[in-house]
Amino acid sequence: MSFEDATQFWNERFDKEEFIFGKEPNEYLVEKTHKYLKPGQKVLCIADGEGRNGVWLAKQGMQVIGFDASDIALAKAKQFAKENQVKVEYTFSDTDSFAWQANTYDAVIAIFIQFADPAMRARIFKQAHAALKQGGIFILQGYTPKQLEYKTGGPSLIDHLYTEEMIRDLAKDFEILELSVYEKELSEGARHTGMSALLGLTAKKVQ
Repeated sequence: MSFEDATQFWNERFDKEEFIFGKEPNEYLVEKTHKYLKPGQKVLCIADGEGRNGVWLAKQGMQVIGFDASDIALAKAKQFAKENQVKVEYTFSDTDSFAWQANTYDAVIAIFIQFADPAMRARIFKQAHAALKQGGIFILQGYTPKQLEYKTGGPSLIDHLYTEEMIRDLAKDFEILELSVYEKELSEGARHTGMSALLGLTAKKVQ
């Protein structure tokens, strides 16, 4: 999908008053942030949408940079940041057009970025690894194929979903700190609600 097509696709979904994934941060992100990150660190949020995760990170004292392919979502995110009296530096980009900078971030956050097909997914892992400082943390959460049974959110294309074996292979340049496959009830706006089949990865750049 081209950048223009992605913008149209996501703008159609985000073009409503409510926040389609809610305003509360992702639970996995909150848990791992408290465990591995600290205030003052520079954090990149991939495809931050309406800003629920980036704004929360900024409220924890992080220096947050985020991007998304939906300019409508970004407008909502910027307003959300303003309402919460924090600053997030947002860019209108997709993962391929974003100006990735090497050895720049203390953490890279990738929460439900399952718009990515296998080729884009592999690029994102390489981009995230290169962008992290030595010792930087990569936090990712997504759905597993069992999610197709629950139908409570996420893509319907099986090759966009995560298996443990796939993620271990993609994360081979990282030190894996935590990798779990589990099921949990989610309540993240209208788009992520109900019992869900999930995978969480927390990994560190060691070289």
